[in-house]
Amino acid sequence: MTKTSLYVNLIKLLSKHYYNAMYSSPNFNGKVFVNPIPTKSGGDGNMMKLIAEALKKHPNTKPAKTPGPFPVDYDKLYKLPAEELRITWLGHSGLLIEIDGKRFLTDPVYRAASPVQFAGPKRFFSAPIPLDKMPHLDGIIISHDHYDHLDDKTVIELSKKGTPFYTSLGVGPILEKWGIPKQQITEFDWWQELDLGDGFKITAAPARHFSGRSMFNRNQTLWASYAIKGPIHNVYYGADSGIHPLFKEIGEKLGPFDISMLEVGAYNDLWQDIHMGPDNATDAQLALKSTIMMPIHWGTFNLAFHTWTYPAERVIDCATEKNIDLLLPAPGETYTYNGKGYINKWWEAFM
Repeated sequence: MTKTSLYVNLIKLLSKHYYNAMYSSPNFNGKVFVNPIPTKSGGDGNMMKLIAEALKKHPNTKPAKTPGPFPVDYDKLYKLPAEELRITWLGHSGLLIEIDGKRFLTDPVYRAASPVQFAGPKRFFSAPIPLDKMPHLDGIIISHDHYDHLDDKTVIELSKKGTPFYTSLGVGPILEKWGIPKQQITEFDWWQELDLGDGFKITAAPARHFSGRSMFNRNQTLWASYAIKGPIHNVYYGADSGIHPLFKEIGEKLGPFDISMLEVGAYNDLWQDIHMGPDNATDAQLALKSTIMMPIHWGTFNLAFHTWTYPAERVIDCATEKNIDLLLPAPGETYTYNGKGYINKWWEAFM
């Protein structure tokens, strides 16, 4: 028996309910979860090119000096408005989304994006809102199991207040393994929704990516994007995804969105199927037809070969060409939605 099959059998024993759901998922082919369209992950068929690129010198992949400290308006943050939409960026894909009187946190990673903390990509700056100053949360969304989106220490600490976790199919057993009670966890397949009452609803939507926290469990859990709808406002958290033809359907089924949060960093042509980059992200924005696009997944970890500021600089150019309104706040800065974009070129102070 291979190491892979031993791992899979162990997980089956730990979570029979999960495997029943997995086997019945239309996005599971009997062995692994699959993407909406054929997809190559980084290294699939181009490993030699990837190694050659990694051996080259790539300047300015990290800030010249440590960014921050970033001010946070806690007086504003602790007063949750009932009829407003506010967004506070914590770096990478970490977002504090305050929508119509509820507050959700996405993919919080406060440490290195790595299975070991002494190696691997470290944050360029500390999360602007420390965990002990985090305001009350109504839910935490975990889009998939990669280390730059799911950190054990961070979510374990956040779970202690009984906050619900909303996550993709198969990630639940990982959270349970870390001691998070099963009753706090709701798993989603694509297009599954949960009515939270009072006009609030969370829906998982397709994404084009992959999963795995080791070399032995590739694509054994699902990846997803999420729509959060309140009684007044509606937002789309794109998480990690390459470009795919379902963005238009997502916009039609789950929109219209006030803000769509789409990844623009950690991109390279060698893995263009699983990450969009600025050019494809702005095309996705046009397909979604949301009012404002907020670029995420950039400026926090060194996960590619481009300069650390390239995603922001390029997305501004793309948005100008395509007449897209952008939201680019500084880390820790709370933006209140007013139908208009806002750009804070905070990175220029740290180049």
